[in-house]
Amino acid sequence: MHAIFSKIIRQFVLTAMGLAAFFCASNIGAGAQQNALAAEGKEQPYAIEYYYKAKWGHAEEFLALFKKNHYPVLKKETELGRMLKVSMTVPRYHTTEDGRWDYRVTIVFKNAAIANDNFDSSALIKQLFPDQENYKKEEQRRFEILEAHWDLPIKDLDLDAR
Repeated sequence: MHAIFSKIIRQFVLTAMGLAAFFCASNIGAGAQQNALAAEGKEQPYAIEYYYKAKWGHAEEFLALFKKNHYPVLKKETELGRMLKVSMTVPRYHTTEDGRWDYRVTIVFKNAAIANDNFDSSALIKQLFPDQENYKKEEQRRFEILEAHWDLPIKDLDLDAR
């Protein structure tokens, strides 16, 4: 019985050590990935696609609120040089409900570091929208009518590269 107990403990310790090594390597890998991203992003534009899926019947209301309250902030950040381009697309046809999205906003940032710097836009928002109570109410409504939202960083792939 003692031999079985010792074997179980030994297996438990080896498993715990293996998991610890895995998580340590994962953290090191994540840090290396962030460093590589930062190095890659210093000179390269960095694009993120933002997908919005409105509740049925609310897509136009979402668009009106987006253009009124969020797009001016994005334009201001473009004027500041943080972003190179902001564009919006809509699907020409429909898809299945699980794959449906109503609007895709593509933002091309100056680089990856800027895209991930946790920029505080509150000063811009206060400047652009003096009636903060109404602004907050409308932004709350914009998100209430969303069914789903997701962000997807993208990169170009050189098909001619080896």
